[in-house]
Amino acid sequence: QVQLVESGGGLVQAGGSLRLSCAASGSITSINHMGWYRQAPGKQRELVAGITGGGSTNYADSVKGRFTISRDVAKNTVYLEMDSPKPEDTAVYYCYARKLVIITWGQGTQVTVSS
Repeated sequence: QVQLVESGGGLVQAGGSLRLSCAASGSITSINHMGWYRQAPGKQRELVAGITGGGSTNYADSVKGRFTISRDVAKNTVYLEMDSPKPEDTAVYYCYARKLVIITWGQGTQVTVSS
């Protein structure tokens, strides 16, 4: 099994910056995709950014140019750098890891962007 531990959420002012971390442990061999989803109150969970085992990245249109996903292979950790966040980025952010067809979720971390 894969375990994911997220950190770095909190309160940030619009235009500031925040970095989320997601550390993977356990049976991490063959994880082929990691990334972040988010869910705002009353809304569906949506993909924010993902990164493949080969390092390819993808982003939601709403965060392109502002958020950056990266990884530290040695630490089995994925990061989400949030630059110039907006109030509409306020949500619970969930890390995920996909191993073959199985997806593991983190516990979620709250990000609140104040205007």
